[in-house]
Amino acid sequence: MNNNWPLDTAVSFDPYFGEPDRDGDQRYEILEGGKVFLRLKAPGASSVEIDRFGKRFPLQKADGDMWEGVASLGCGFQYIFLKVDDCDVLSPYLPIGYGCCRPMNFIDIPVPGEDWDALEGVPHGAVTRHYYESTVTGKHEVCLVYTPAGFRADKKYPVLYLQHGYGENETGWVYQGHAARIADRLIDEGRVKEMIIVMGNGMAVKKDGNVSRRAFNVFPEVLLSDLIPFIESRYPVLTDKWSRAMAGLSMGSYQTSIVTLSHPELFGYAGVFSGFLRAPWAEGKEAHLNILDDKAKFNESYRVFYRAMGTEDQFFDRFAGEDELLKDKGLNITRNTFPGGHDWGVWRRCIHEFLPMLFK
Repeated sequence: MNNNWPLDTAVSFDPYFGEPDRDGDQRYEILEGGKVFLRLKAPGASSVEIDRFGKRFPLQKADGDMWEGVASLGCGFQYIFLKVDDCDVLSPYLPIGYGCCRPMNFIDIPVPGEDWDALEGVPHGAVTRHYYESTVTGKHEVCLVYTPAGFRADKKYPVLYLQHGYGENETGWVYQGHAARIADRLIDEGRVKEMIIVMGNGMAVKKDGNVSRRAFNVFPEVLLSDLIPFIESRYPVLTDKWSRAMAGLSMGSYQTSIVTLSHPELFGYAGVFSGFLRAPWAEGKEAHLNILDDKAKFNESYRVFYRAMGTEDQFFDRFAGEDELLKDKGLNITRNTFPGGHDWGVWRRCIHEFLPMLFK
């Protein structure tokens, strides 16, 4: 039986072993060198494949209704599509998270040297789910809130609002990003100040079903009008700008840019991971970018403005264009790159580097 089950999958803390008489010996096992052995049941199927966004790994027919094989996926977090006769199938024998606008199977292959999200050896905080009413969407919204292991109700904490990317939800930074586990270890090592981390559902939709403003523009309104007031009414958080930060990946990075650049009076720290200062589809200059032309105001408004991305990111040309946008403006912006693409391997590295910069 596989011994490498990730302990914080979205639906189960432990693996689903199934009913052997009904389901057979279905499983996966992480091998050396980023390889994974899979054995899955597909009665009557003509083909079974693992699809990594167009790169396919076929499984071979085995005994009975079983299919098995080895896929070379590489290290790190890997969303996968299980294709049975070219139809998407969600398997209970593989970890399940939420991505690509749907429940998704994934495999999380340890990266050598990156054990800073390991569970063992440190005290752990808690992640709590909340429902709150939104005046913007006209319905209840959901958020997750991380509190550190030493959390006390009589102590006030700085707060980071941390956003996921397009097609994901508020669970992404916990299950895929391991943000809570990374924060636990950094706090225990004394490298990070105790803080509260709030993760909202950035795919906000108005109650009337209007999806034209979905995701990119609705959530910033929700954050400012509803989520921040909710958190400040429920948690002992400091409310000055130097105790408030926002960061996000991909879509969440654009939301971060909109919010923090439009409201320097509210946020003293910003993190743009694999991120967009400008909307990819935008023509002309967007209003929130005006502060980039005021060197003195920008530099006094943010103690940290952090940009980082993967060297193989599919949007790297876009990010290079934003490097040109910022060139020669004299703005105090930290920029870094990590090996990898537009994926959670990069975003875990981003949050691991960003957290120690906050609230100094």
